[in-house]
Amino acid sequence: MRTDEYRSFDALGLAQLVRAGDVTPSELLEVARRQADSVNSRINAIVRFMDAEADRRVTEDLVGPFAGVPFLIKDLGQDYAGLPSSNGSRSLARLLAEEHSTVVRRWIDAGLVVLGKTNTPEFGAKGVTEPELFGPARNPWSLDRAPGGSSGGSAAAVAAGIVAVAGANDGGGSIRIPAACCGLVGLKPGRGLVPMGPAVGEAMHGAVVQGVVSRSVRDTAAMLDVLKGGEHSGPYIPAVPAETFLSQVGGDPGRLRIGICTSSAINSSPHPEALAAVDAAAEALTDLHHTVEILDKPPFDDEALAQDFLLTWFTYLAWEVDAAKRRSGCGDEGFEFDTRLMAALGRAFGSVEYVDAVMRRHEHARRLSSYFERYDLLLTPTLADLPPRIGSLDTPRRLRLAAEVLLKTGTAGLLRHSTLTDQIIHSSLSWIPYTQLANVTGRPALSLPLHWTADGIPMGVQFTAQLGGEAMLVRLAAQLEEAMPWIDCRPTI
Repeated sequence: MRTDEYRSFDALGLAQLVRAGDVTPSELLEVARRQADSVNSRINAIVRFMDAEADRRVTEDLVGPFAGVPFLIKDLGQDYAGLPSSNGSRSLARLLAEEHSTVVRRWIDAGLVVLGKTNTPEFGAKGVTEPELFGPARNPWSLDRAPGGSSGGSAAAVAAGIVAVAGANDGGGSIRIPAACCGLVGLKPGRGLVPMGPAVGEAMHGAVVQGVVSRSVRDTAAMLDVLKGGEHSGPYIPAVPAETFLSQVGGDPGRLRIGICTSSAINSSPHPEALAAVDAAAEALTDLHHTVEILDKPPFDDEALAQDFLLTWFTYLAWEVDAAKRRSGCGDEGFEFDTRLMAALGRAFGSVEYVDAVMRRHEHARRLSSYFERYDLLLTPTLADLPPRIGSLDTPRRLRLAAEVLLKTGTAGLLRHSTLTDQIIHSSLSWIPYTQLANVTGRPALSLPLHWTADGIPMGVQFTAQLGGEAMLVRLAAQLEEAMPWIDCRPTI
């Protein structure tokens, strides 16, 4: 099979070729490796090749909806037994996973052939994928730009045609941000629908969820069918629809009422291309006979939500650093400066402050629930700015020098009383202020590639739904995919 032919199919299309006997899993693996050999040195998407595992896998009798299809898993939260899950950190780079994560086991049961693990920032703590351990992943649409994070390696690999779909996860936008940066479909399922085990029942109080990035709505829907449902060690028995998500592709979404919001207290001036992406979506939705209304302001306190999100994020990261130290026996030298700084800020918050921030999630959820009494979906940009240039979000040298002194003296927690937190909110979230809402409230959200700039840079739009709204999102996404087809939009890398 030629590489260009391989890249023209989505994952379900490749699986159909295998079932029909038109191609073998070994042949698909060969093409995927050939494409990886061609582009990975430029995009740095794959950080561990699993040659022995993949070669052994294609000799097996593969069954399932994706039997024989090449696949990549993220090197964070998607453990493969016998291999390290570095989480993008030097501290964990040599520790071997004892068992498969539940989602990895479900992907294997679906017949996928895992050929490698993808790049991620340390502990997934950034919206860009530039870990010191592996170096930055790069956006196939523009190599000097980031593919987003924290599933940036997976998104770059899919956009570059190494695989048609790849594993991802999302604690603050880490599926949707890379999807928007790389021109892909990225669905964050609602809380509890997809398992996180068996190592943990849920991560960051359920804010983190597992999923994929893909090129087609039907791949995303079929992957959700593979992943959905609880596990015996999990905290929930999720309500799983009787019909498959794949069966919703092509279904009538009905006439939806959709509120549009581009304003944000975190970024008062979104990039014109972010606004153009929403305008394009609104026009298409109107042509499809949906009702769209422009909102004067967000239907929640987005500045308070951002502060609560970062407080819990920093504190949870402090716990992750301590847990990694216990597991690996390493000291501070095992972690990046930014990770140590964020963890120090997390430790500076009191336990009551932390619980306050967690409990305020219910206030944010109630406000969003009130919004959904009138509207079916909330439409925003996925990104408030273009995908950033590589290195542009590095901690400024002056701040780094000052913070290094405080870290060495154990007084970095004092920074929480300075303007540093506000600076971190601006630098970390100003280009992605729209994605944390779905994680904090546990709602499903979807990024679709409905706009490209004149320079060929993708800009996604995001739809947030109420609880249980995944099927609605799939139906609408398939309708938009037919009206504004994007699957043939591929970078020329």
